[in-house]
Amino acid sequence: MASSIEPILSLAPFDGTLRTIGEVAKNAGIEAYAVGGVVRDVLLGRETTDLDFVCIGPGSGIKLAKAVRKSVGGDVVHVYENFGTAAIRIHPEGAEAPLVLEFVAARKESYSRDSRKPRVENGTLSDDQHRRDFTVNAMAIDLHPQRYGQLLDPFGGIADLSIGVLRTPLDPIATFDDDPLRIIRAARFSCQLGFNIDPITFTGMKDRADRIHIVSPERIAIELEKIMLCDEPSIGFTLLYECGVLHHFFPDLVALQGVETLDGVGHKDNFFHTLKVVDNLVSSVAERPATETLWLRWAALLHDIGKPKSKRFTEGSGWSFHGHEEKGARMIPKIFKGLRLPTDERMKSVQHLVRLHHRPVSLVDETVTDSAVRRLLFDAGDQIEDLMLLVRADITSKNPKRVRRYLRAFDSVEAKFKEVEENDHLRNFQPPVDGAEIMKALELPPSRAVGEIKNAIREAILDGVIENDHDAAFAFMMQVKDEIIAGLPEDAFRATP
Repeated sequence: MASSIEPILSLAPFDGTLRTIGEVAKNAGIEAYAVGGVVRDVLLGRETTDLDFVCIGPGSGIKLAKAVRKSVGGDVVHVYENFGTAAIRIHPEGAEAPLVLEFVAARKESYSRDSRKPRVENGTLSDDQHRRDFTVNAMAIDLHPQRYGQLLDPFGGIADLSIGVLRTPLDPIATFDDDPLRIIRAARFSCQLGFNIDPITFTGMKDRADRIHIVSPERIAIELEKIMLCDEPSIGFTLLYECGVLHHFFPDLVALQGVETLDGVGHKDNFFHTLKVVDNLVSSVAERPATETLWLRWAALLHDIGKPKSKRFTEGSGWSFHGHEEKGARMIPKIFKGLRLPTDERMKSVQHLVRLHHRPVSLVDETVTDSAVRRLLFDAGDQIEDLMLLVRADITSKNPKRVRRYLRAFDSVEAKFKEVEENDHLRNFQPPVDGAEIMKALELPPSRAVGEIKNAIREAILDGVIENDHDAAFAFMMQVKDEIIAGLPEDAFRATP
């Protein structure tokens, strides 16, 4: 296909940076182009903090990165000598965030059937554009001062941008066969940009979905995170489901799909319900930075993940999913490990919200006791606001009256939280009498007995028997200590290491 060379209207807000890089490249004798996402985003008026550059000639990417850093300053992010790439981070004057500039020497690639790792050779700009995933990512801007701002668009990327379509530059089956991660990237770009996927391209995605097994879980995780950070993650996950690739790396999520009917009684499709919950949640936290709510979004995606394994049908009662919260919470470590998501406190926060997400529903009853409210406040701790955001997002009824009824009910639950919290101060609860004081007062070694007494104090506070303060807790301990100690076996007093 013939390449079109057109002037670009504006390179704002990167004009100063790009002109500087063009001057540095000219002085270094390097032919350089801005490529890919920065070109697409400038044309769409989207914000970006990552700028990619292709340089012509062996080693030219690293050479230009060093020259640019010497000229404008900045920090080295990484240098990969074997791949001829280098990245630096600069801090343009007046910019709200630093820019990451990545430089790579132009190359052409060829692939073997069983590996994602390509055979790489030095190439031309045309070679580099031919290896790109989508036409809207295959455009380049010439940075040479005499040709500055010229747009090189060999595959009609401008036309596809104007109609909002994702299309592969070359045959889609070959494109996705070479690098199946592009299937997930198509869903991600559709989600991020609000673009449709060209039907022929989508057919190629479905045809090569089973090739995803050659892609590392780490690379898939990066794309999933970007989908989760979109304004409507359901768009990306629906495409991943419809093209069949989700089945290969996230079968537990796919297992939610479908409606089973017995005796004329069916249940809702929990897959599409889940995607609606995620979108509801994202909408409710729209004013917060997306990265700040990432793990809350994951809790929404996984809140019903235990339903397929807890589904039961009882004649006369219909379908039930009793215990799906606990079952789902127990599944999460394996899911996170398989998807290469962090298995630290972030995973535990997701697990905690999944485990608790049905508890607020039980507090809707007007006759609910303060004790039940205290226990949820205690168990949720500083995640109580996120928990309530999740349960509100879980209302996906299409009946507006029912939605309003549920929301009013949760308003009353939160009012109960506020009232109890003001009286009992259970947020981030810490026992008023700790283990060290129990051991000293009762002359006990560090042992199970100390834990039993501490639990008795906690239960008395949560049941409203005593107030949540030191003197009341200490007096209660002295009152019940003999009864508790008498009921414990001998090994409860053995010192623990």
